Amino acid sequence: MDEAGLPGFDTGLWFGLLAPAGTPRPIIDKLNAALRQALAEPDTAKRMATDGTIPIPSTPEEYAADIDHEEKKWSAVVKRSGAAQAK
Repeated sequence: MDEAGLPGFDTGLWFGLLAPAGTPRPIIDKLNAALRQALAEPDTAKRMATDGTIPIPSTPEEYAADIDHEEKKWSAVVKRSGAAQAK
C-alpha cells in the first residue's frame, strides 16, 4: 500500500462479540470467559487458522477501545474522501 501512495495504511477484518448496552457486568464477564475458553480450544484454533484467522482474545474494555479507534480512523477517511457528502 505504500507503493500505491498510502503509507502507513493498516486495515483488517475484525469479528467480535457484542452485547446490548446496559448488560450487567457479570453477564459480560461470563460471555467473555466463554469466548476466551472457546478460542483456547485446539480445534477452534486449527479451524480458524485454516482460513487465515488470527484470534486475539481481549477484555471488553480492550475491544471497546479497538472499536473506538477504528471508528475514529475510518470516519476521518470518509470525511477526507468527500464520500460523506455524496448523494
